[in-house]
Amino acid sequence: MKRAYYAATIDCFVQSSTEQILGSLTLGNDFALIQTQRDAWAAQIEILRTTLSSHTGSVYFEYSIPRMGRRIDVVAVIGAVIFVMEFKVGETEFSVYAIDQVFDYALDLKNFHESSHEQFIAPVLVATKVTNATPLIATTHQNDRLLFPIKTDVDQLSNVIEQVLKFVDGSDIDVAEWECGRYCPTPTIIEAAMALYNNHSVAEITRSDAGATNLTLTSNAISEIIRQSKAQSHKSICLVTGVPGAGKTLVGLDVATQHINADDQLYSVYLSGNGPLVKILCEALARDRVRRAAESGEKVKIGVARSDVKTFIQNVHHFRDDCLIDTSAPPVEHVAIFDEAQRAWNQEQTSSFMARKKNTPNFNQSEPEFLISCMDRHPDWAVIVCLVGGGQEINTGEAGIGEWIESISRSFPDWHIYISSRLTDSEYSATETLATLRARQHVSYQDELHLAVSMHSFRAEDVSLLVKQLLDLDIEAARETHIRVKSQYPIVITRNLDAAKQWLKRQARGSERYGIVVSSQAERLKPYAIDVKSPMDPVHWFLDGKEDVRSSYYLEDVATEFHVQGLELDWACVTWDADFRYIAKEWHHHSFCGDKWNKINKVERKQYLKNAYRVLLTRARQGMVLVVPEGDAEDATRHASFYDGTYNYLKEIGFAEI
Repeated sequence: MKRAYYAATIDCFVQSSTEQILGSLTLGNDFALIQTQRDAWAAQIEILRTTLSSHTGSVYFEYSIPRMGRRIDVVAVIGAVIFVMEFKVGETEFSVYAIDQVFDYALDLKNFHESSHEQFIAPVLVATKVTNATPLIATTHQNDRLLFPIKTDVDQLSNVIEQVLKFVDGSDIDVAEWECGRYCPTPTIIEAAMALYNNHSVAEITRSDAGATNLTLTSNAISEIIRQSKAQSHKSICLVTGVPGAGKTLVGLDVATQHINADDQLYSVYLSGNGPLVKILCEALARDRVRRAAESGEKVKIGVARSDVKTFIQNVHHFRDDCLIDTSAPPVEHVAIFDEAQRAWNQEQTSSFMARKKNTPNFNQSEPEFLISCMDRHPDWAVIVCLVGGGQEINTGEAGIGEWIESISRSFPDWHIYISSRLTDSEYSATETLATLRARQHVSYQDELHLAVSMHSFRAEDVSLLVKQLLDLDIEAARETHIRVKSQYPIVITRNLDAAKQWLKRQARGSERYGIVVSSQAERLKPYAIDVKSPMDPVHWFLDGKEDVRSSYYLEDVATEFHVQGLELDWACVTWDADFRYIAKEWHHHSFCGDKWNKINKVERKQYLKNAYRVLLTRARQGMVLVVPEGDAEDATRHASFYDGTYNYLKEIGFAEI
């Protein structure tokens, strides 16, 4: 993939005319060129022709960052340093947004571009109308050769480059080798959705190492099932599994975005019962479309953008309700992708809801059976893709993936079934149900339908394993896994929430997102200003910036497992309450009712609580701090004995204290 619109040696760049360089940039540009963009390029060229004339190296204009769906204004490789430059032409100040923007670009190269990992990277923000700036040069406290953003005016840019080159200590970068380095990103689901929506392929925005190749393999396998089903006019259901954070949602969005035109015979819809996830993705895509339109000189109203997005990303319950209006007409989509399919409701929960909310008494189908029946209305072909997580049921009435299989067996004998070869694993609780398919025709098991590598964390793929061992009380295995993980993925513990907040702020760079997550049952954290019953808006929490008090950055509103399932933070503070406590080498499960904790006895509810902590502990991509309060001897609901065992257990695993 060509990464830049224009690339040349500095010597060639300096000797080329502005018109020649503008011509190359224009040819590389995928969009209609507006005058303001042309003027900005011309200003950058003139500034850099003078600034770089005394240096050797290479320069790249409009350098692509597919993970973020953006382009860096200029990258210059000089000596031992990669300069990442963002120009704000006509700006008279250095905005917080611009500082984070150039920092994010530098972080992207540091984290995801293989030949940039070990190099010095200097993010430089140039505001052309600022005078008498005071550029400061310093490394971040992570000491990984990434400098803090350097804010400069035009007159001091040349001096900034000279000073950075003197500041660093390293060998000159081999430019040819640097250019050949692989770009291996692991985007957040929000970043991935925006990139896919803007016509990037899943291969462009994900890692390319051998361990993660099955993202593309899985996506291709599903596409082939869809192609065959259409060509042979049969109906198929496809059950895709994956470890937590492996990219199941990403695969679903990839399939859906390939066919988002309603006139396309392969028109697809991505469906999820995860309300916060759907709202956040839809709003992120709509805001991104408005922003991109503005940058290209167009104007798109946010309402129009939201409406367009909702045609291919929908809440599964809205899809269900549409199918209830006309019980014979097939949906417009031939392909329905159900994310977190294991969370669909069983018959009891569905029947209760239909009677209470939809004035439909005597409804006798589970949610999976009804949804399959909707797609079965198509006279020719249809495909259902079920994306299945293991150990993630966190709500009463969630049926598990077994109900999908039982529904197909019971009511849809002609459907073809394609099953992940790992669906037999214990965490999917489907072994007995799968046994009923042995005598059935058109059942195929495929290795490609399992995603084996967690991608929540690009720093440590064993985090989900560590969390599983921690929750399963396999302390020796957890210790060993933590030893492997800790150098790349810090996990620290504390009894002090303020200390945890400060730790989060020190770790995060640029716009890396951090926030506090807690169990929805954590009702005795009120003394720490954490009220799980207080309403919060997950859209603002996940999407708004550092200046917004409703955002996660403010560390005031907290998110529960229901808000964060399927989404990621860069850094998380997991605040542990007495609902899930470690005493005498086992977990004790409690819910708070009235003025006291009540012991949970139902096996199902115990599992939901354990799964809630599994979700909370697997949200952070780069590291987390675990807070276990000290309790209060004067408060019977927060006795120290409710918390000390948990803290000591975490300490015993080897997590460092702060």
